[in-house]
Amino acid sequence: MTILADIAAFSLLAFAALFLGAQILSREAGYRLGQYRAARQETADDGIGVVTGSILGLLAFVLAFNLSIATTRHAERRLASLEEANAISTTWLQARAIDSPHAAAIARILEDYAAERIVFVHADRNSPVIGESLARTAAMQTRIWGHVTALVRDAPGPVAASLMNAVNHTFDMTTAMRFAMAYAIPAQLIWLLLALGCVGMGVLGYQFGLTGRHHRVLSLLASMLWTAVVVEIFDIGSPRLGSFRTDTHAYDWTIAGFGDIPLPGAE
Repeated sequence: MTILADIAAFSLLAFAALFLGAQILSREAGYRLGQYRAARQETADDGIGVVTGSILGLLAFVLAFNLSIATTRHAERRLASLEEANAISTTWLQARAIDSPHAAAIARILEDYAAERIVFVHADRNSPVIGESLARTAAMQTRIWGHVTALVRDAPGPVAASLMNAVNHTFDMTTAMRFAMAYAIPAQLIWLLLALGCVGMGVLGYQFGLTGRHHRVLSLLASMLWTAVVVEIFDIGSPRLGSFRTDTHAYDWTIAGFGDIPLPGAE
């Protein structure tokens, strides 16, 4: 999976070209083998159509299965970002509602915290920005918890306890977001999908070789379609590759909501 991810991180077109080339080679090898088999036997191999249909049907099933997993992973990352942004917003509002220097400090740190989460989500695969962002996030969490501890000790009560729970929930959502960004489609399923694509094209070429008809244009069209679907599955299922990135709209909306809160009767 690391090799595939490195190639895709370099260029999704390179990844697609390699997979397409592997399918074409498999198809040509199967065609040559089919021609050789047809020249050495007098009767046609009628069972090859059933085998070819079974393998292509299995390929379609694996494609659909991987697409389902990829979209689920993508949806989980989007939901995690929304929940974390909501948790940050809720904690900020609670901190602003408390008349305390510690609560005001928590609110100010949370504003930087939300911006830092955007940096984390936007970071590319294997980028040092990921580790740096996590370190800054951990440092801000320590500072926030220090202010929460001081606030609870200075003014213990339901208000301080509510803010403490909100901060704790924010930290939990940050961990959940980090977990969601760390996982993609299992490597075994991706390799299975790639292998089935090549095997399916090889068996199809073998069947064409038995009949003596190339059908290169149709075979190339099928390979290109399979390649496009596989690339999209790999892109959607990977958190830091290609164009299907986790959006940060929820964080942007949270940051846009930061500002002065006018108190009734204070005008």
